[in-house]
Amino acid sequence: MATSFDYWNDCVDVQDMEAMWQEPEVSTEWLDAGETKGNKVHLSRDPDGEPYLTQTEMKAVADIIVRRHFDSQIQPDMICAIAELASDRQPLSTRWYDKKTKETAQGIMQILPKTAEWLLRDLGYKAYEVEGNPDILYRPFVSVYFGAAYIKWLSKFEEEERSEEFVVRAYNGGTAKATHKSTLQYWKRYLAVKESLPSRRFVDEGPSVNNAHSSTAQAAPATQNTNAPSSEKTGVDYIYWDSKSSPEEMQEMWSRSEVAKEWTKSGEKRGKVRFSHDKDRKPYLSRVEMKAVAEIILSKHFSTRGVKPSVLCALAEMVSMRFVNGVGPRIGLMGIDYSTALLALHGIGL
Repeated sequence: MATSFDYWNDCVDVQDMEAMWQEPEVSTEWLDAGETKGNKVHLSRDPDGEPYLTQTEMKAVADIIVRRHFDSQIQPDMICAIAELASDRQPLSTRWYDKKTKETAQGIMQILPKTAEWLLRDLGYKAYEVEGNPDILYRPFVSVYFGAAYIKWLSKFEEEERSEEFVVRAYNGGTAKATHKSTLQYWKRYLAVKESLPSRRFVDEGPSVNNAHSSTAQAAPATQNTNAPSSEKTGVDYIYWDSKSSPEEMQEMWSRSEVAKEWTKSGEKRGKVRFSHDKDRKPYLSRVEMKAVAEIILSKHFSTRGVKPSVLCALAEMVSMRFVNGVGPRIGLMGIDYSTALLALHGIGL
């Protein structure tokens, strides 16, 4: 794949870029991350260097596309949750391969080129010219446009009003498998992701083109750890890494170049590093922070047991969405309850 994006400007046109800046939460997030209007805006990158959209950016793209082309008839949250499952919001994702057509699904919404061409040719979705130009599906607005078009078609499949469950399961496995057990787990994952999607917004006034509410530059995640403004400014008490970690652990975190870069960019200082918080003021770890914690723990305590940091990170993503205090009845990042911890301590000698 020859396509590569370093900046937002590489993958959106001028009109769409202006639309993004007009979204208050996006402009706040970008300004807080050091971006400036009129200059190129960096895409966030995961630890492997792959570009991704923050959840704030993803929601903005979905909102803009739905307002502009679908008269608000589609839930932006549905688009965001599907994008989370399909690609982790990575515009260059190519995760799914169609063995019959030998085509690879592309982009944030994992659309097959043949599907996009059919939507354009037979159903009249002509906002973006995809015929003979399949690489355009890597562009976030284009991918979301055709993903939304496919969702709308599924919602009226065979001229019947279809349920959200039918649409989501059909999006994953095709209409023939919308009620098959093979897509049931996907539906359950979708519900969990949709319910847990943090808007990544803060309730305070922050530096913004439009005096908007402040937000982080995170995703479920994010590499770019743009945290909330200070509590002195907001009147909100934020939770700090230093209150949850020993001085030695904090030193190890700071010694990780990716973490130090992320924290420094968001204005953190040694001795007082804020967690990122969602709109309900719940603290969570960025992907960079989560990877660093996993690597530190494994190197200190499990170096001979062959556990990979990526496994712990994936489990934390599924179990807690990286929220420090967990989600629902699951406790903490890894969802470990007290009895299980005791078993690990006394039963297997951890």
